[in-house]
Amino acid sequence: MTLTPLTRPPRLVPGDRIAVVSPSGPVPAERLEAGLDILRGWDLEPVVMPHVLDEHPRLGYLAGADEARARDLEQAYVDPSVSAVMCARGGYGAQRMVDLVDWAAIRAAGPKAFIGYSDVTALHEAFAVRAGMSTLHGAMTAAMTFLKDAPTQESLRATLFEPESVMTLGLETARGLVPGRARGITLGGCVSLLAAELGTPHARPSARGGLLLIEDVGEEPYRLDRILTQLLRSGWLDGVAGLALGSWADCGPYENVRTLFQDRLAGLGVPVVEEVGFGHGPTTLTMPLGVPAVLDAGTGTLTLDAPALT
Repeated sequence: MTLTPLTRPPRLVPGDRIAVVSPSGPVPAERLEAGLDILRGWDLEPVVMPHVLDEHPRLGYLAGADEARARDLEQAYVDPSVSAVMCARGGYGAQRMVDLVDWAAIRAAGPKAFIGYSDVTALHEAFAVRAGMSTLHGAMTAAMTFLKDAPTQESLRATLFEPESVMTLGLETARGLVPGRARGITLGGCVSLLAAELGTPHARPSARGGLLLIEDVGEEPYRLDRILTQLLRSGWLDGVAGLALGSWADCGPYENVRTLFQDRLAGLGVPVVEEVGFGHGPTTLTMPLGVPAVLDAGTGTLTLDAPALT
């Protein structure tokens, strides 16, 4: 089955309410407040869900109980007064709560912008597969890049309010690793999370027809090799149209990571663009998932066929 475009959410307007959730790791309160101030500066009204600052009593890497994190996400999304849902941070834990969300209620609520990256990849996949909705792989409220990096802030702000202004994506660092030009539907996120989805009940069957956006953090080259090899051996990458590579922070010297990508990905025979500028790097561009686009290794760009938001 080839990927098809997902339902895009409406753009935001000044005065809209944006809910903040913590589906994964615990959130530092001072960083959350700094991020909320940025959103307020955009004339948005942040709504902090009840369990955002929770900490699990026994598992300190989780922002509270699985059920509480799932209810926060579900209630934020189905609230008709809320126009967008933004994750406070990643970390780990989304896989633990994703099956506790009422996805029928999410579908019934209709599309609205859902924003995050890293561990949030598990939720991006769920919105795509279980709800048929496009999402935004982008900055999170309490992430340091959102707090400190102006291009990260502007990429998200423009996507939310003026999506026609950000139709061509990619930093100046972006360049072709494997030549070519391809059209497909965007998907992806943190590559270790995509591999971890394999074999789960609602996993996407393949990336066929897709422009796959991948990045990761803290995975040494041999572990990235294992992850990519698993995706290759499973057949999940069969028929992929092209790949855009984001940041690889703390994954070892980049020349070693690049050598790995050439070894594992060139054999797919599709265009590959590296250093596009999304993920855990110093700048986190907002990348729409579930939308048709063109990946051009010659220009190092990903160009959307339509604005990310309607």
